[in-house]
Amino acid sequence: MINASLQDFCNRIIAAGTLGLEDVRELNRAVLPDGLTRREEADMLFGLDRAVPGADAAFADWLVAAVVDFAVWGERPTGHIDADTAHWLAASLGCGRGPTATGARIAVEVVREAETNDQALITFALRANRARAGAEDAVEEILSYAVAA
Repeated sequence: MINASLQDFCNRIIAAGTLGLEDVRELNRAVLPDGLTRREEADMLFGLDRAVPGADAAFADWLVAAVVDFAVWGERPTGHIDADTAHWLAASLGCGRGPTATGARIAVEVVREAETNDQALITFALRANRARAGAEDAVEEILSYAVAA
């Protein structure tokens, strides 16, 4: 079940066509003060990221941090990205068309933060960042992490 205030927030932002710094502050303080608690909330925000491509950079920063915290430290097993979580993230972030720049960042940051990762998420992060211009450094860093793990 989706948080009604999150649904209202997303509806309002999409209708306005803009997501500014004050909106990010509202999201953090009033709408999701405890961060993400369900995958459905993350999915809704992934959709918002796609629907409002000109959002303030603070939204991307907040979303990356919130998803990393939820996926790595809120889901079980804590600190580890299992196959179920990896497939959910890859499918939700990819949305059948490939991830947004924020989605690609999320994948990379989850891989970096987790103690262990399912291969599906590592592969997704590599592909997502290869598709982004100038992502060679991120790809090399993920590859070095994958080899070390």
